[in-house]
Amino acid sequence: MAITSRREILGGLGAGMVLAGMGTHANAAPARKIGYAVVGLGSYATRQIMPNFAGCEQARLVALVSGTPAKLDQYGTQYGIPKTHRYSYADFDRIRDNPDIDVVYVVLPNSMHAEYSIRAAQAGKHVMCEKPMAVSVAECEAMIAACRKAGTKLMIGYRSRFEPYNRLAIELARSGHVGPTRLITAEHGFPAGPNQWRLDRPLSGGGSMMDIGIYSLNAARYLTGEEPVSVSAVESTDRSDPRFRTVEDRISFLLRFPSGIVANCISSYSSSHNSYRVIGAQGWIDMEPATPYEGHRMTIRKDGVSTSRTLPAAAKNQFAGQLDHMAECIVNGTTPIVPGEEGLADMRVIEAIYRSAAERREVAVKA
Repeated sequence: MAITSRREILGGLGAGMVLAGMGTHANAAPARKIGYAVVGLGSYATRQIMPNFAGCEQARLVALVSGTPAKLDQYGTQYGIPKTHRYSYADFDRIRDNPDIDVVYVVLPNSMHAEYSIRAAQAGKHVMCEKPMAVSVAECEAMIAACRKAGTKLMIGYRSRFEPYNRLAIELARSGHVGPTRLITAEHGFPAGPNQWRLDRPLSGGGSMMDIGIYSLNAARYLTGEEPVSVSAVESTDRSDPRFRTVEDRISFLLRFPSGIVANCISSYSSSHNSYRVIGAQGWIDMEPATPYEGHRMTIRKDGVSTSRTLPAAAKNQFAGQLDHMAECIVNGTTPIVPGEEGLADMRVIEAIYRSAAERREVAVKA
């Protein structure tokens, strides 16, 4: 059964969460849109982030940073970015002198996140950083400290937190819509192509767990609203496959939460998954696909009856919602819903997952 009216969506299903995901907010748009500099012009930045500034109410693209002059010319021309607002990595620190830049969005290989986030904060700019936040807990803590010292905001690019179906799933799961949550399954993976930086440990910090696996981990955390206390993990990697000379392929991990909830999760670079399911005494909430760029599907089974839930098109998509949220936080002086501490929490668990897989035993997640 499809939900077709706004009243049906909001009635008893978390009006605040759904409205936030749809881009509704109480604050008027600022007289001047918040300016972003995008650092790193790879496919995710150029295909997903930059085109979606067009759907923003409070954010705009004002500067580009790349080590490839041809990309600066191509995208600078495409988005009307003047040459004075195009930077190389060598002169990155000159962003300090550009008042049009309010936020630096770091979309670089994982091992470069900490350096450029810290340098952006030192230049007096707010920071949006892609996930994973960094390649270690220590780097995450250094990033948080740098932004705190500079008085700038730090937000991590967890786009699914601005997507209406995921926001509704959070509301339903935490409110016990199918009974108190007892079990979560979350599976994310894709067949990774060869010859990319994600398969180079010095750049990526790890394999699938440092990439697609974060969606399984973060979903388990945001659906429960809790932090796991322990983890058991098993790695399965074919080292004869040239893709996996330095990084892992599959990791299966089990998270235990304080309330007794257990989450069974999968991260993979050799199989296709994009789903999660929240299971309670009365049924389950299923998302498949759960965290794609578009095309989300939700099914709920409660008291023996399965129904589909269909939300109307949002006023803005998850990418524009994410960009505008940071802008709103800057204008209003509020903290992002996914601050640096959120990225740090994921990295603490990731380190525990790697430790468990290496030691082949259950380990505690270090606070």
